[in-house]
Amino acid sequence: MSDIRHGFENSMFLRESARDGRPAVLWIHGLGESGLCFESIVRHPRLGGFRHLIPDLPGYGRSFHPERPPSFAETADRLERWLEARGEPPLALAGHSLGGVLALILAERHPARVLAVADIDGNKSAGDCVFSSRAAECDAERFSEDVFPELLENIYRGGMDDDALRGYYASLRFCRPEVFHHHALELLELSTGEGLARRLAALPCPVRFIAGSPRGVCPRSLELLHGAGVPVASVSPSGHWPFIDRPNDFAKILTRFLEGVKEGTQ
Repeated sequence: MSDIRHGFENSMFLRESARDGRPAVLWIHGLGESGLCFESIVRHPRLGGFRHLIPDLPGYGRSFHPERPPSFAETADRLERWLEARGEPPLALAGHSLGGVLALILAERHPARVLAVADIDGNKSAGDCVFSSRAAECDAERFSEDVFPELLENIYRGGMDDDALRGYYASLRFCRPEVFHHHALELLELSTGEGLARRLAALPCPVRFIAGSPRGVCPRSLELLHGAGVPVASVSPSGHWPFIDRPNDFAKILTRFLEGVKEGTQ
């Protein structure tokens, strides 16, 4: 594929491959992350048949920081208005972690916009809330002043031996702590309710859950996904960032899913 263009649109920092007639994929990053985490995987040869849109969500990465942290629904609606304004046809969503939850909400609220949803290790139960549960233990002020710096330090140390955590640290340095905290609370509430797997299964478009195994989504979440009838593909051995840990295996799974959607076989 051609190289990635960087720029700003709708107050969001955007990474985008060349605009042409290829079907598009909107990549949605996770809590504290940025679109930086996807830059390598979208260059994979297997994904060259698609056009890629990779925004930093408001409050994350190099996007502008909103005065008030937006809810998930507000973020989904903002993405829809942005896609409509730039004249994008219906596209596929690839959401990682919190981004998988946002992809679900975008598809629920704007079904005509979404052709398919690839949920990449997205939260489905409280056991997936490793970082969000830590943020929920205190109020926003204490999180910003005390807990967030401690979280940064721990992830920095973990990144000495883990490529995914090393990249996560780089993105976290640009994240607004208040947005992280606000989204962590909403994410924990949704995950604890254990209804996200059923909602994913109920979408009118093709869906696929791509799990990092054995260090990704927790066993309870896999149980909920299988119980709801959501198709699950595992990338093994990998952790929460399977597209970083096992890029070839991940690209093969995602491409097969997207090509099946394009050909109407999903």
